[in-house]
Amino acid sequence: MVVFAVSMACALAFFGIYAAGAICLALLMILLLLIRQDELAAVVVIIVHLYVDWYLALRVVAPVLAALLLCCFFLLRSSHYPWAELRAPFLWLCFLCLTIIPAIQGGITLYDRLFYYPNIIAGAMLMFWLGSVVGRSLVSVKHVFQWLAFFAALIAIHTIIQGKSGVFLLSWSHMDAYIADHKNYYLPGNPHVIRPGSFFIDPDWSSSFFAITLFLPLSLLVKCISWRARVLYLVEIVLLVIALLFTYSTGAVLAAGAGALTFFSLGVAPRYRWRMILGLFLGLLALVLLLPEDIALFLHHATDAGNLNLRLGVWHTALRVITAFPLSGIGLGLYAYLQRAEGFRVPAQFLPLAQPHNSYLELAAMAGLPVLVIFLVLLCWFLAHAWMIWQRAVGRDRTLLAGGISLVVALTFSSLSINAWTLPPLSAIGWLLLGCISSPLLSDLHRVDMEG
Repeated sequence: MVVFAVSMACALAFFGIYAAGAICLALLMILLLLIRQDELAAVVVIIVHLYVDWYLALRVVAPVLAALLLCCFFLLRSSHYPWAELRAPFLWLCFLCLTIIPAIQGGITLYDRLFYYPNIIAGAMLMFWLGSVVGRSLVSVKHVFQWLAFFAALIAIHTIIQGKSGVFLLSWSHMDAYIADHKNYYLPGNPHVIRPGSFFIDPDWSSSFFAITLFLPLSLLVKCISWRARVLYLVEIVLLVIALLFTYSTGAVLAAGAGALTFFSLGVAPRYRWRMILGLFLGLLALVLLLPEDIALFLHHATDAGNLNLRLGVWHTALRVITAFPLSGIGLGLYAYLQRAEGFRVPAQFLPLAQPHNSYLELAAMAGLPVLVIFLVLLCWFLAHAWMIWQRAVGRDRTLLAGGISLVVALTFSSLSINAWTLPPLSAIGWLLLGCISSPLLSDLHRVDMEG
C-alpha cells in the first residue's frame, strides 16, 4: 500500500491524472491476472472502451489493453486455462488488409486515424479473440455475463439520474465544455425533456447499449435457481428497461424486440413460454401505469415523420456514394465522409452528417462493398458456430447461450438505424460476446458441464 501511494503521488506530481490512472489500471489488471479473474479483466477492457477511450477521447487504450491481455493469456496458458486459436484467420486477414487503403484515404484527421482501424477493424479481431480465450467454459461465459450485466446496470442508474435531474455524475472538469454541448439531447417540441446519453454522449448510442445488454441479466434470470440471484437480475432488468425508455429511441426498442423474439425462440423452453409472455405483459402494464408520461412521449417521438424522413434521406445519400465508389469507398473517416459525401447529398437530408446512421451502409460507403461482404461473412460465420454450440447444449445451458445470440441479433438490428457495429464501445461488446459464445473451447460440452 505504501508503494502504491508513493507511486500515485509521484505520477500525479510529474505527469498528472492520466499517468495516475494508467498506474491504477496497470495494477488492477496485474491483480486480476494473479488471481485469475480473466472474465472480469475482459469486462474491464469494455469499461475502458467506454469511459477512457470514448468519453475521455483517448481512443486506443482499450485495443492496446486487449492485445496485452491476449499476450498474457498465451504466456499463462495451462490445461486449466487453455489457449484458443483465432478462428477463420484467412477471413480476418482479408478484413484487415482490405481496409488498409480506405483507412489511409479517410485518415484526414488524427481522430479518424485512431477511430476506425485500431477500434472497428483491428479492435474487432482483438475483442473477438479475447472472447474466444475467456469463454473457455460455460461457467466462464456466465461470469462474463454477470460482470457485464452489473456494469450495464450502473450505466443505467447514471442515465436515469441524468435524464430526470440533468446531473451528469463522474464528469471531468476539462470535459465540461464538451459535455455542455453534447450531453443533453431534447425531444423535438419538448425542450424540457432530456434524452440522456450518459458516457455515450448520444442517446441513440446509449439506447442501443441498453437494448443489447438487456439480454444478459434476462438469460441469467431464466437460467438461475437461487431466488436471491433472481432478485438481483430482475432489478438489473428493470433498471435497463427504464433507462432504455428514458432515451426515447425507437430503433433501439425495435432492436430489443428482435432480440426478444430470438431469446423467446432459443432460450425459453416451450412449457415456460406462457410465463414469459405473462411476465412481459405485466412488465409493460407496470410501465404504462407507473410512467404514463414517458410512454406517451416515446410514442409521440416514435410516430414523428420528420425523423424518419431525415433518416431515409441519409440512407439515400449513402446509397449514392456506394454507387459512385462501389469497390474502394470514399475512405474510413467521419470527416472524410462529411466532406466527400456532400456532393451526393439528397434534398431529404437537409443537414450534413459524418456517417449514414447505418453500420452496413457506413462500411460500404467508406470502405467499399468487398469490406461489407467480408464483415457480414465474419458475422454470419461465427453466429453459425454459436448456433451449433447451442444445439449441442442442453437444459439451462441453452438459455445462457441464447442470451449471447440474442445480444448479437439485437446489435445487428440496431445497426440498421444507427452505427452500432461501427461504434467502438458497442462493437467491442458485440465481438467479445460473439467470441465467448462461439469459442472453440466450448466444443466439448461434456467437459464444460463437468466444470460447471
